[in-house]
Amino acid sequence: MLVPKKGLGVQVPSRTRFYRYAPTVAPDNHTPLDRALSLIADVPNYPKSGILFKDITPLLADGPGFALVIDEFARFIRGLNRDIDAIVGIESRGFILGGAIAKALEIGFVTVRKPGKLPRDVYRKEYALEYGFDALEIHKDLLEPTDNVVIVDDVLATGGTALACHDLVSLTGAKIVAHLFMLEIEFLQGRKILRDTHSDVAIISLLKA
Repeated sequence: MLVPKKGLGVQVPSRTRFYRYAPTVAPDNHTPLDRALSLIADVPNYPKSGILFKDITPLLADGPGFALVIDEFARFIRGLNRDIDAIVGIESRGFILGGAIAKALEIGFVTVRKPGKLPRDVYRKEYALEYGFDALEIHKDLLEPTDNVVIVDDVLATGGTALACHDLVSLTGAKIVAHLFMLEIEFLQGRKILRDTHSDVAIISLLKA
């Protein structure tokens, strides 16, 4: 089972294997993007035995590699053939990816944060965790009903956070066109949860397990 922790990475069962997903590239092609994604480091038995931690900090630290990942996300967004007005990033790793993608596309960037982090009037969405609840918040005045947006985070696992963010952004009236992730843990079925509730939204991930 995946257990979210703080840090620039994601925890998966130690036997999980990742492969690249890109509709236009065969899985066995060794492209510059493949080499960039290979910079994600495996840290076995961290933070406990049986967990393989996928550490994205080496990729972030490599300028050309990080740029390739951002360019690939931007390419996907342009391929949606929609006028996207803003990128929405989920705290906190979604800020790293989302801000860079927004810069590449020359559009706005909007943050979705944990409770109490935003100083002005917010919309709030609570969602269930395995034990208890959490919540996300967004400023009320940053998106308009006419806006098309893309939501960005580092990992799609159970889909709970992504779904909560989707519902939160919907409170602004903005249209969510797609969800983007660097990593996707398929057996946790987060994609299915998003598809079952929002079948018209594109879901894009660069690596799948």
